[in-house]
Amino acid sequence: MRAGGWLFRQRSSLPVPLALALLLIPAAEVSSPGAVWLGAGFVAGGEALRLWAVRHIGVISRTRSDRLGPVVETGPFALIRNPLYVGNLALWVGFTLGARLVWLVPVVVVVLGLEYHAIVRWEESLLESRRGDEYRAYAGRVPRWIPRVGGPPSRPTLRRDPYSWRETLFSERGTLIAIAVGYLLLWIKTRL
Repeated sequence: MRAGGWLFRQRSSLPVPLALALLLIPAAEVSSPGAVWLGAGFVAGGEALRLWAVRHIGVISRTRSDRLGPVVETGPFALIRNPLYVGNLALWVGFTLGARLVWLVPVVVVVLGLEYHAIVRWEESLLESRRGDEYRAYAGRVPRWIPRVGGPPSRPTLRRDPYSWRETLFSERGTLIAIAVGYLLLWIKTRL
C-alpha cells in the first residue's frame, strides 16, 4: 500500500519515461496512417471521459495530498470508480498509436495498468478508512475498472449538480495543454 501512496504523489512525473520513449524511439518504417487516426480517437475519447469526470468531481482530482472530497456517484463515477485513470490510459494508448509505435501499446497498458492499480488500491484503503460504510456501499455497487453490462444498478443517491464547464476546463487545463504539446512534439518528430 505504501508504494501506491508514493506513486499517487508522483503520478504526474512517472509517465515521463513513456513520453521520452514515444519521442525518441523511431516510428515503424511501414505504418498505416490508420494507427495515427485510431490514436487520435483514443486521445479524444480519453479526454472526453476525463472532462466528464472532472465536471463531476471538481478540483479535488488535482490534489497531491491525501485530502478527500465527498464520495462522487454521478456522471462516469456511477459507471466505474476510476474514470480519470481509465481516461489517462486511453490518452497514453492514443499517443502511442499516434507515435506509430503500435508494438509499444501493450507495454504502455501493462506499465500504467500496474501503476494505476497500485494507486487505486491505496486510494481505496484511504477512502474506506475515512468514509467507512458510505464508501464500502459505493464500491459494492460500482465496479473499479469495467462498467457492468446494462449500466449501473439503481441506487439511492443525492443528486449533486456538476461543476460548470468553465470550472471543469480550468481544472483540466494542464491535461489539455499536455495534449497540445504532445501532438506538437509528435509532429516535430515526424519532421526530423
